[in-house]
Amino acid sequence: MVALTQLNQIITNPGRLTVETVEIAPQTTAIRCLDWDRERFDVEFGLRNGTTYNSFLIKGEKIALIDTSHRKFEQLYLEIITGLIDVNQIDYLIVSHTEPDHSGLVKDILQLAPNITVVGAKVAIKFLEDMVHQPFKSMLVKSGERLDLGNGHELEFISAPNLHWPDTIFTYDHKTSILYTCDVFGMHYCDDHTYDENFTVIEEDFAYYYDCLMGPNARSVLAALKRIEKLEIETIATGHGPLLKNYISEWIGRYQNWSLSQATTEAFVALFYVEDYGYSESLVRAIASGIAKTGVAIELVALNDAEPQEIRELVAQAAGLVIAMPPQSCVVVQAALNTILAAAHNKQAIGLLESGGGEDEPVYPLRNKFQELGLIAAFPPILVKETPTKVIEQLCDEAGTDLGQWLNRDRTIKQIKSLNSEIEKSLGRISTGLYIITAKKGDVQSAMLASWVTQASLNPLGVAIAVAKDRAIASLMQVGDRFVLNVLEEGRYQGLMKHFLKRFAPGADRFAGVKTYPAATNESPILAEALAYMECEITSRMDCGDHWVIYSTVQTGRVAEVNALTAVHHRKVGNHY
Repeated sequence: MVALTQLNQIITNPGRLTVETVEIAPQTTAIRCLDWDRERFDVEFGLRNGTTYNSFLIKGEKIALIDTSHRKFEQLYLEIITGLIDVNQIDYLIVSHTEPDHSGLVKDILQLAPNITVVGAKVAIKFLEDMVHQPFKSMLVKSGERLDLGNGHELEFISAPNLHWPDTIFTYDHKTSILYTCDVFGMHYCDDHTYDENFTVIEEDFAYYYDCLMGPNARSVLAALKRIEKLEIETIATGHGPLLKNYISEWIGRYQNWSLSQATTEAFVALFYVEDYGYSESLVRAIASGIAKTGVAIELVALNDAEPQEIRELVAQAAGLVIAMPPQSCVVVQAALNTILAAAHNKQAIGLLESGGGEDEPVYPLRNKFQELGLIAAFPPILVKETPTKVIEQLCDEAGTDLGQWLNRDRTIKQIKSLNSEIEKSLGRISTGLYIITAKKGDVQSAMLASWVTQASLNPLGVAIAVAKDRAIASLMQVGDRFVLNVLEEGRYQGLMKHFLKRFAPGADRFAGVKTYPAATNESPILAEALAYMECEITSRMDCGDHWVIYSTVQTGRVAEVNALTAVHHRKVGNHY
């Protein structure tokens, strides 16, 4: 008989929050946190039917907890988990990925049971170290590796990066044939049904969720589906919505068909790295982050784990290639490198970087070979001579953005030339000021010319700024970050405008030759020639298509010349700056 427990409690959030615990297989319990009235999931999409956050407890001879929950469920979740088990008996906490709605209570669990071993992908463990700010035991797992809990519960891990988080892993229990997939195959849907009994009721939400979260990573979806195709799956235990049990082949088939349709039409970049060699993977992921800002799809490939045929197909179809130098001594990856060279063609962009592993393949001879084939260098080779700093990571991010923008060039030109609408002409008549946004975080700093700026509130004093998603500064404009809004002066803005409009090479100093001094509250550069400046802190971001609208409170400010006017920007059309 299914064991079912429900708790209902109203907390400070006006929405209804309940928790359901269900035994879904022998020694396996689902802890489902139901958020009945949530209307929006972050900034990504609106919700019609609330959502759930699913966590799972497996009791073999050793005990594993798969994922936690959203922080809003802190009290309810911790009451439930401590009622089910003495948390100090939990041996492993498996983190499917580190997105806060699933890992929001990891720190709380670690505080209750500091001897737990956290299991996750290499990237996930690194993210968690920055999130929990306390030491913890960890176990890094790769695709195909297993963890034996005893009593038949042998867990196999399957890598599924970019779905839709860079550190995603699946977990498959060979005893129960349950596949734990976190976001994949999920949906934002909240009702009393634990499973997918009513197909027609939830299929629209299933498709909507795929379109919003999985569709942009269609190629990564196909790669993950290939890795699980030989598994006998009785239940898909998702991180959101009902568990899938009654129509598994239909759900998987839809993911397959949707992803095939999308992947055959989209441009993508194949990024090749060598697992556990130098800084290969982390640097490639930094480049991938920059590419993703431009809307171009990415496919990450470990050279020491990929089949030659898979490499050939990816290279032949890719619009761009990025390669982190492999070790010269490894025969397998050297063969993979030769496969890439044989399949590359002159319509592609190429980017190369050192891995910093100590015996990297020389970067310049390889660059010359690609140039002889007619490939275009999207950015200069990135040379790694020491442990990468935040500055190097930012350089990689900017290099990826340059590559993505180069691949989008034809689409951008076409958009600019597509003026055929009175709407675009009328939008162009909205006049705006001219400003320079400057930001600094640690050793990394950046700047951009901005014109879409407006005061947004009186109490507190706040401003709103539109920042294109593919701007280099976007990575320094997260909630909690600080920046300076520099106001340009009418009649004497041309020099600063020309300087900050030029294209900077990845990692270049944007303030070279510009007189600045640090802000008092955040050390971001204040431009000495600015008419006025405001020191700001970001409190929220909203997704607006190709831009983020960033709302910030103003901490302090100053005007250099009281009688001077702000420089004004006039456009003729509204389909480009």
